[in-house]
Amino acid sequence: MRPCTIAFMLLVVGAEAPPTSTQTGPPHRVIAADSSTKTLASIAPDGKVEWRLPVGAIHDLHLLPDGHILYQDGWTRIVELDELRRPVWDYNAKRNGNAGRTVEVHAFERLPDGTTMIVESGPARIIEIDREGSVVREVPLTVTTRSAHSDTRNAHKTVAGTYLVAHEKDGVVREYDTTGKVVWEFDVPLFGKPPKGGHGPEAFGDQVYSAIRLPDGNTLIGTGNGHSVLEVTPAKEIVWKLEQHDLPGITLAWVTQVERLANGNTRFVNCHAGPDNPQIVEVTPEKQVVWTFKDFTTFGNSLPVAVVR
Repeated sequence: MRPCTIAFMLLVVGAEAPPTSTQTGPPHRVIAADSSTKTLASIAPDGKVEWRLPVGAIHDLHLLPDGHILYQDGWTRIVELDELRRPVWDYNAKRNGNAGRTVEVHAFERLPDGTTMIVESGPARIIEIDREGSVVREVPLTVTTRSAHSDTRNAHKTVAGTYLVAHEKDGVVREYDTTGKVVWEFDVPLFGKPPKGGHGPEAFGDQVYSAIRLPDGNTLIGTGNGHSVLEVTPAKEIVWKLEQHDLPGITLAWVTQVERLANGNTRFVNCHAGPDNPQIVEVTPEKQVVWTFKDFTTFGNSLPVAVVR
């Protein structure tokens, strides 16, 4: 597709603006988005807002190697901004056979060859598109309980060329080859607890949000309203688990994005946990908290995505 012209308001905040966030541990720059405040913003290590812009519903966000930002603005529109936050590319999931049918996007990724992977809930498929928006690969997904809003959440293409997809409604992480064959799956357990509705700490379920493949072959999973992070072996053994009340003074709610850092620590987003809890947390393998981020001025209680640098 040719570079897009998108009407949007970008606010660059001056040096005189007061800090809006608090961090514990070594300070970082955080780019995050929140659906309740409809804000995508960059927060400097000193806690001040560097820039912000309005955003619609969002469940995924990426900082590309060239400094560009790939994010979504609503459930069907994906936007790429350059290093000056100018829109240079966009894609609407209502294309490529989706006109007239319900589709939502909750996961996408820029691949090393320059194509973009997009996971479509509703049609239940993965597509890879070129810069012009043409489909160069299509992979069907296995979905037991169909839902255009929650067939899928985050997904990633592994270094082996497979696709690791968090199926929220099914409560299952599935790994697919390029033909759509399921080559591995993990049914997120309820650990003997009954499901309970809601989005906050009081809720409970197996509505899994994210899964990433670690270099040793294990899979790190953000269990959504399971309030936990799981590390699972290829044999489906849980070898590490961070539960809702494992961290003193912190309650986990909807655990969304997860990341295993080079130093072995685990960083995750703690969504819908309320203003008494941090929105992003980093812990050691021994479950010691080494860093937290909280900003309920710029963002709110629906911050599901963040890039920390």
